[in-house]
Amino acid sequence: MTKITLGKAINAGLRAAMEKDPKVVVMGEDIGKLGGVFRVTEGLQKDFGEDRVIDTPLAESGIIGTAVGLALRGYRPVCEIQFDGFVFPAYDQIINQVAKMHYRSMGKITMPVVIRIPYGGGIGAVEHHSESPETLFAHVPGLKVISCGDPVDAYWMIQQAIASDDPVVFFEPKRRYHEKAELDESAPPALPLHKAKVVREGTDATLLCYGPMVKTCLQAAEAAVEDGRNLEVIDLRTIAPFDLPTIFSSVKKTRRAVVVHEAPYSFGPGSEIAARVTEECFYHLEAPVLRVTGYDTPYPPSRMEDEYLPDLDRVLDGVDRVMGY
Repeated sequence: MTKITLGKAINAGLRAAMEKDPKVVVMGEDIGKLGGVFRVTEGLQKDFGEDRVIDTPLAESGIIGTAVGLALRGYRPVCEIQFDGFVFPAYDQIINQVAKMHYRSMGKITMPVVIRIPYGGGIGAVEHHSESPETLFAHVPGLKVISCGDPVDAYWMIQQAIASDDPVVFFEPKRRYHEKAELDESAPPALPLHKAKVVREGTDATLLCYGPMVKTCLQAAEAAVEDGRNLEVIDLRTIAPFDLPTIFSSVKKTRRAVVVHEAPYSFGPGSEIAARVTEECFYHLEAPVLRVTGYDTPYPPSRMEDEYLPDLDRVLDGVDRVMGY
């Protein structure tokens, strides 16, 4: 067992994938000699060489376009987008090439491309450095969209994403890069890639979350004990496709659900979850499915981000409201 941060766990997962398969290549801005702005790829270029850990120009569209060509030639490229707000020049390539190539070729071509995106707020960054754009990718057929919430999942999910023949957008909660957990690299992964995880069992209401909000929801669940409430917390892990059976099973048990994410309120993942839960669990529900999210505004200046981000108090307020029905 090793105590490891989430950022180091991704580094270890990348290293393990590269050791297993010489066709895995890592590419992005400043990821080689510098090791990335968050040092997630630190040491990889030294150990695997410049042909497999590639410092690219500052050209996100070129990074993804090159990855498409590499995938067509049998490689498994892992692309780092330096910050969430920098992904949009690559959006055309991701949506029109990466997501559609398998369908367009009637299954003859696979696109085993992983696109790593540090996302979310909480680090006091400037504009374009704290976005939560996961909905824009989850809406697109042909893409898998995932987000790890702890170091153990980070280690295994990055390897599972690289091994997948489907294109995967891997959202990394940047404010959790330094969170630590015990990791046993010799043990098999506890769950398949697209399976949700019950991280805390409860009976009174279900908190559905992913990425940076997993820790927040666990803290809220512990605080709710003082009010005599026993909350279940589910880490969705996959935003597209949702693990609906796990969600439905929990909500049918607790009869109440609150969805928590940093992305804006309208048209976010919480909207889809609320619709699906209402369709499937209508006769089990004691209250409408509620959402605790970021606001429908651009991400604010860093000095105001604490007002924007869901926190323990806002989650508990959502629990109060759902329990009030």
